Amino acid sequence: MDREHTCCFTGHRPDKLPWHTNESDPRCTALKQALDQALERAYDAGCRHFICGMARGCDLYFCRQVLALRDQHTDVTVEAAIPCENQTDSWPEPEHKLHAALLDQCDFETMVQHHYDRGCMMRRNRYMVDRSCRIIAVYDGIPKGGTASTIAYALKQALTCDIIRLE
Repeated sequence: MDREHTCCFTGHRPDKLPWHTNESDPRCTALKQALDQALERAYDAGCRHFICGMARGCDLYFCRQVLALRDQHTDVTVEAAIPCENQTDSWPEPEHKLHAALLDQCDFETMVQHHYDRGCMMRRNRYMVDRSCRIIAVYDGIPKGGTASTIAYALKQALTCDIIRLE
């Protein structure tokens, strides 16, 4: 996959979402619609390969929405960028199962490193940005944390940023 046709994603975990894990919340439904629109913009801009970090919360929403986009456009591919082998070990069982089901549907899987350490999430984020021309982000505007750092790195690397503001 070449960089000029690749889009990656960053977004928040459930603890930073106003609805936490309640996907029936209307704000979550609205976010998924905004993700669909951002994905269509990326597709219209020429992106055909989408990289997802497969974290809890917004990453898994993104992965599902990209898989739905792939159902509409057969030239779309989905890559799971996994920070480490034990990424899901401490996750609640429903999210662990969802992660496994989504991973099974991805076209590619990249393991950034084998074992967890303090920097593996950021290395995963840099892996995604370094291979992309565009990033879609769900962001609450707070200038600290993994999402903020990934957006800052993406801007430094001159990616087109499509930011969905989390209110």
